[in-house]
Amino acid sequence: DVQLVESGGGSVQAGGSLRLSCTASGLNFDETDMAWYRQTPGNGCEMVSVFDSDGGTRYVDSVKGRFTISLDNAKNVLILQMHNLQVQDTAMYYCAAGSRAGLGSSLSAPHYAAWGQGTQVTVS
Repeated sequence: DVQLVESGGGSVQAGGSLRLSCTASGLNFDETDMAWYRQTPGNGCEMVSVFDSDGGTRYVDSVKGRFTISLDNAKNVLILQMHNLQVQDTAMYYCAAGSRAGLGSSLSAPHYAAWGQGTQVTVS
């Protein structure tokens, strides 16, 4: 089974940085779209960034220029490097994986069948 294990969350002051990591097992990155989502009571589940199976990337407008998604194939780790964090970035962050042949668009949550346990990011 696919397993996603996240780390790197924590509490930081506005303007600070965090590096989220998601270690994946049981999947082939060449056939898998990867994504970071975040969830808050007010905003629900929001796509933060996508790293698709073709190497393309997407970001929600609010994080462009501040966040960078990357994939280390050799180590099976998906990274979200976050700089200049703002209070509005406070959320539970999840990594997700879905087959590139799976249902729907890689920009939509239903595309992702496997999800990590989540890691909390708090900015104050």
